[in-house]
Amino acid sequence: MSQTHAALALALSAAIGLAAAAPAQAAAAQEKCYGVALKGQNDCAAGPGTTCAGTSSRDYQGNSWKLVPKGTCTTTQTPSGVGSLTPIER
Repeated sequence: MSQTHAALALALSAAIGLAAAAPAQAAAAQEKCYGVALKGQNDCAAGPGTTCAGTSSRDYQGNSWKLVPKGTCTTTQTPSGVGSLTPIER
């Protein structure tokens, strides 16, 4: 293999590795925040009788969560109160 081909293969491998790491880094920069999603706009965990994303039955439902930037959940204000890092009664 020529030096050019080897360099190209190395660059391609590095690019693929960085692309694979990007979603993991983005997820690490977010946290689950309960009680901040609008009806039908939760990311998951909408309580008994629901399946997952988009299944919350009311605004700011305490047992449904939305991904938010890390460190912002407990300061996120809603008409029902602030967000929580754990499910809440609402």
